[in-house]
Amino acid sequence: MELIEFLKVVVLGIVEGFTEWLPISSTGHMILVDNIIHLNVTESFMSMFRVVIQLGAIFAVVELYFRKLNPFDSRKTEKQKRETWQLWLKVAVACIPAMLSGLLLDDWMDEHLYNGYVVSAMLIVYGILFIILENKNQYTEFPIQRAGQISYLTALYIGLFQVLALIPGTSRSGATILGAMLLGCSRSTAAEFSFFLGVPVMFGASLLKLVKFGVDFTGLEIFYLILGMLIAFVVSVYSIKFLMGYIKRNDFKLFGYYRIVLGVVVLAYFTVSALVG
Repeated sequence: MELIEFLKVVVLGIVEGFTEWLPISSTGHMILVDNIIHLNVTESFMSMFRVVIQLGAIFAVVELYFRKLNPFDSRKTEKQKRETWQLWLKVAVACIPAMLSGLLLDDWMDEHLYNGYVVSAMLIVYGILFIILENKNQYTEFPIQRAGQISYLTALYIGLFQVLALIPGTSRSGATILGAMLLGCSRSTAAEFSFFLGVPVMFGASLLKLVKFGVDFTGLEIFYLILGMLIAFVVSVYSIKFLMGYIKRNDFKLFGYYRIVLGVVVLAYFTVSALVG
């Protein structure tokens, strides 16, 4: 294996870990970075790699929120255990729309929407929406301050927002955080519930990609996957901690501005590439 290919996997793992939980679109970043550095693998493997590498990010959530998400924790009271089960049921309800849509639309999305123009449009549109929402919420007192206060109906509505994230460039965390805040969740509650939703949804998406790709991996491809997931895990831990610390003192407008700037950069890059090519 060439050192340059090893470094490309490292970069992709860092990009995935840093962007997965921030509302800035990990898929958009991965598509852009992959076009710039271009890992020397087949297109089918890369399509699978971009999704399955998210497993590393999932384990970061499990690591950081293990006690909160563990209904068998002996240190919890019976009431707390019931509340944990109820939280998982709400997560399950919220996951239903995305899982059904993903099964029906996954191949179509891959074929028609995984391109720089769609990504740039979604980056810009949702960046603008975040800025508008935060300007509106400048003096808002959110009625839902804890994930446990989210009702089953609200969870389902948040799940419907998550369906929008099937369009690359939208950002799964971005769509769910935006939706949760529109439904009355505080910034930290919206972010946390988005993390929890990501565990089953991203695990299911990764499993679907692995099944479609098959088990015909080379030793090098297995190494790429494991390395990418490991790096994504480590970086995700710090990314989640950063986000939760940041939104205790700030709103999401900075991410909105970042999305707009990145969207313009992505659009310019792919436009120039098309003209040159």
